[in-house]
Amino acid sequence: MAEAERIIGTPDTPEDSGERASAPAPRTGRGRRIAVLFAVAAFAYALDLGSKLLVVAKLEHHAPIQLVGDLLELHAIRNPGAAFGFGAAFTIIFTVIAVAVIVVIVRLSRKLYSFPWAVALGLLLGGALGNLTDRIFRAPGVFQGEVVDFIAPRGFAVFNLADSAIVCGGILIVLLSFRGLDPDGTVHKD
Repeated sequence: MAEAERIIGTPDTPEDSGERASAPAPRTGRGRRIAVLFAVAAFAYALDLGSKLLVVAKLEHHAPIQLVGDLLELHAIRNPGAAFGFGAAFTIIFTVIAVAVIVVIVRLSRKLYSFPWAVALGLLLGGALGNLTDRIFRAPGVFQGEVVDFIAPRGFAVFNLADSAIVCGGILIVLLSFRGLDPDGTVHKD
């Protein structure tokens, strides 16, 4: 076969053609990206958990605190449902969804080579863990706990920092997808 290639003029090896062998460069930085993912998740989770502990201790069963006139206030409520209070009867389903999101993110982290994706997935993971913690450890019981919400803009739903992290992570994922950037670091132009 090598003899046939030499007769046709196709180089047998890169050295035969005068070109250097070009193997794909090994992918580096995955460990750093995973560290970023988990650091962002830990920060978002700690911020959410700390804020909820403070709200339950200092704000629950008290009058709302006005922050920006009547545009924004801190108002502690317990939310058994999803965003905007929908689905109060499906608390256990939201718990299962949160667990599934966490599992998918952890599995996806094995293929992670993109810093922006690490940040986005870290925000999603931290937010999901924050609300899952409420679902597991708050009343009325395990996997049926109500989420503590406290940020109340006028004319909008009451939410918490975990919700904010999830929304910011989701928006970042949409932007990265529109730009053609995949979690593994590849970029495609469509």
